[in-house]
Amino acid sequence: MKRSIEIDEKIYKVELHRPPVIIRVNKFNEEAAEKFTKQMDAARNSGQPLIPIVIDSYGGQVYSLMSMISEVKACDVPVATIVEGKAMSCGAVLFSFGTEGYRFMAPDATVMIHDVSTGTYGKVEEVKADVAEADRLDQKIYKMMAQNCGKKDDYFKKIVHKKGHSDWFLDASECKKHNLCNQIRIPDLKTKIGVEISLE
Repeated sequence: MKRSIEIDEKIYKVELHRPPVIIRVNKFNEEAAEKFTKQMDAARNSGQPLIPIVIDSYGGQVYSLMSMISEVKACDVPVATIVEGKAMSCGAVLFSFGTEGYRFMAPDATVMIHDVSTGTYGKVEEVKADVAEADRLDQKIYKMMAQNCGKKDDYFKKIVHKKGHSDWFLDASECKKHNLCNQIRIPDLKTKIGVEISLE
């Protein structure tokens, strides 16, 4: 993402005490979720009118994703999600939580959507419980993604089912067709510094 600063010609010298906060997500684990929470707090307190979240990830732990989602849903500032290279699994879900109109994707980036994985082993009853939990999360995540994109609750779930529940890879144009992506480009982050003069 390109950054630029536009300074009013009336200003001689500028020192930014708080540069704009840009959140980058590469992993979905407990450490990444904790870092994400701190960065979201910093961004909300910075006074910036929008929070950019840049995603380039193969995915990770679904519960860490849910923690990040909670932070985004509780935010009263618009959130821009930007896929630079890849947003797979958890990354694809987080991408959908960008404010409508602010979901950006690089022309050559890839999104991958699939069912929640359990990867469990152990006693039969333990496996059954884990499968039931995976199914609950699966239903929840597909529903949230669909609602974020202005679709019916089972929209993405139905498509994945038709594909035999295999990994579903989408390029930027396909993502835009499903309204997962709003704009096929990487936005520039511009900071404007000006002077306001008033007589009161």
